[in-house]
Amino acid sequence: MSDKPTTPPSDAFDAAYQSTDDMASPTDSDANTLNQVQADLAALQAKSAELADQYLRAKADAENARRRAEDEISKARKFAVESFADSMLPVADSLEAGLLIKDATAEQIREGSQATLRQLIAALERNKVIAIAPAAGDKFDPHQHQAISVVPSEQEANTVVGLLQKGYSIADRILRPALVTVSAPK
Repeated sequence: MSDKPTTPPSDAFDAAYQSTDDMASPTDSDANTLNQVQADLAALQAKSAELADQYLRAKADAENARRRAEDEISKARKFAVESFADSMLPVADSLEAGLLIKDATAEQIREGSQATLRQLIAALERNKVIAIAPAAGDKFDPHQHQAISVVPSEQEANTVVGLLQKGYSIADRILRPALVTVSAPK
């Protein structure tokens, strides 16, 4: 053990100790800064909650719109032929009425068939089913015509010589190409 007496703390130590005490006690500017940070935090939390709510609502709206679109597509597929079927009913009625006549003459049958054919063509046209019937001399179009045979002819090569069967398109889409004979190259 040492016989030296303990020395009191130095003035420098007292000054350092005192400055630490000053740091521990907040000043008015520190309190204002803290209050401002807390206010900013509260505002950001409120904005975050608002954006989260908007996100959930937008997500629900998108899901509802998707579900409605799926329902509409399903109904469109289910009832797509409704208009077409409605147009065909008078044609079916005419055919049935013609078959009920027991003693019809050949002329009556012919007239009834022609009237029914006119009804059928009108019904098809109302539903955008259009006949493709190229005339002799028309240029062969592979997008609308199907060449069944190539025959020698005085016409220019790749020209329609004869129509074997009408084709049909629906809204500019080919359902069935017209069957034609085409002139051979000379």
